[in-house]
Amino acid sequence: MAMLVVLVTGGSPDLGPTATSQLAALGVSGVSLVRDADTVGIVLEGWAFEPDASVAAVLAALAVDRAGARLLHPLAEMAVRTAPTTEKMR
Repeated sequence: MAMLVVLVTGGSPDLGPTATSQLAALGVSGVSLVRDADTVGIVLEGWAFEPDASVAAVLAALAVDRAGARLLHPLAEMAVRTAPTTEKMR
């Protein structure tokens, strides 16, 4: 699954019906929104989503100025499991 994280400072992205329809047309099937006091983060995911080919269209759909946005692409993905425990058999 492809992923792109858009960090926006000094503004709020548009996640209305038109924007989400445009994102869906780009192959985005999931959107998560995170924020702190200064920055909004939008996590876009989708099996048919091609972030490298659609950055300009994503920013246009979100109504985000490229100058006020940072784009983060995933470097690695891993599963984390608890370590198996060994118990003495009685």
